[in-house]
Amino acid sequence: MERRFAARREQLLADAEVDPRIPRGVLARLERFLDPFVELLQRSEQDGHARTYAAGLVSGLKYKNVESIAYLHDQEREPLQQFIGQSPWDHRPWFAALARQVGQELGTSDGVLVLDPSAFPKKGAESVGVQRQWCGRLGKIDNCQVGVYLAYVGGGEQALVDVRLYLPKEWASDRQRRRKAGVPKEVRFRTRHELALEMLDERGPLLPHAWVAGDDEMGRCSWFREKLRSRGECYLLAVPSNTSVRDLLAPDPPHGGRGRPARRRSGMAAAAADRKPGSRVDGAQGAAREAAGFVAWLGTD
Repeated sequence: MERRFAARREQLLADAEVDPRIPRGVLARLERFLDPFVELLQRSEQDGHARTYAAGLVSGLKYKNVESIAYLHDQEREPLQQFIGQSPWDHRPWFAALARQVGQELGTSDGVLVLDPSAFPKKGAESVGVQRQWCGRLGKIDNCQVGVYLAYVGGGEQALVDVRLYLPKEWASDRQRRRKAGVPKEVRFRTRHELALEMLDERGPLLPHAWVAGDDEMGRCSWFREKLRSRGECYLLAVPSNTSVRDLLAPDPPHGGRGRPARRRSGMAAAAADRKPGSRVDGAQGAAREAAGFVAWLGTD
């Protein structure tokens, strides 16, 4: 793993430390939290399976798969496996209920919607959407699945609200592979930006917010930024440090008659480009130039 990814992992682990008082009474709170969700299920036995599985996910099990969770609760594996993988219940109302709950409990007028693709490594080749692709968790291209996540930040708190599993083109066009993995017929290929917009359209009205934020994978796509503007969204999106930025208010330099006409760069981008490796800049000027190394598109309506 690259040093920068290892350092970031250590930062995340340090931030993940939990006050020992927080877990007290967690199972009782979990039962209350699940009440509005299990009410959406159609059969009474599904209620019990949902509570069992959720309790297993917050348990101390090393491997939180269906088999381990079932055995933890002294149950047979097959009924719980059937509930998770085959039972006909719709997950979409659950996400809608979660978004309403987050909006009511954490919602503020200056809230932020965060869109972020995230990968998780896999060993096999049969999990839906798995293939060799960029895995930020490992810092390299490797075998993994990718999900696009929507999180909400407001009132000093944050919560995950929704997720879409990314189905690569190779998967979307392979009927045999889709059939074997149980991919629904109505699921079609969508880019990660299209998946992000779907979540924004469905959950955004339930989550009071002033901004949409995302990393450079979200920000590098001009089509995505245009779609945010057309929806009246204000956004702050990172872009790669080598992104060209035009100053639309400044006149273009004279054209010498050969090649493509030159475009005037913004002062911040030009300062970053002119900076020599190893040079040092202090004070406000340094802050501005450092910001240019990780440019962010700032969009408002």
